[in-house]
Amino acid sequence: MTNAPEQLEGAPLIAPSTTDHPLYEQIVEACRTVYDPEIPVNIYELGLIYTIDINDENEVAIKMSLTAPGCPVAGEMPGWVADAVEPIAGVKHVTVDLVWEPPWGMDMMSDEARLELGFM
Repeated sequence: MTNAPEQLEGAPLIAPSTTDHPLYEQIVEACRTVYDPEIPVNIYELGLIYTIDINDENEVAIKMSLTAPGCPVAGEMPGWVADAVEPIAGVKHVTVDLVWEPPWGMDMMSDEARLELGFM
């Protein structure tokens, strides 16, 4: 028996991002500069960035996943994301957490990523 919190019915599996924060678009653009070395599409368009949460002190918490748990850069990718976001003027602190729920799927890719990878 696990002590995992129960998923509330109707609650989203992926928490919403703080899209109304003034830094949000700059953070998204910074995430778009990070690439999985094996895939020629940035991690944002791949759908690997699940949540960008920005609090009132401009502390940024990013939840992201990988295409597979055995990804060779699993240990490095969160650092790459933090390194891309931290230099943005106004960002106080960045934490990046890898999550595996929900599992990443090809349906999370943007149309741009699908086109680039030949899935459209």
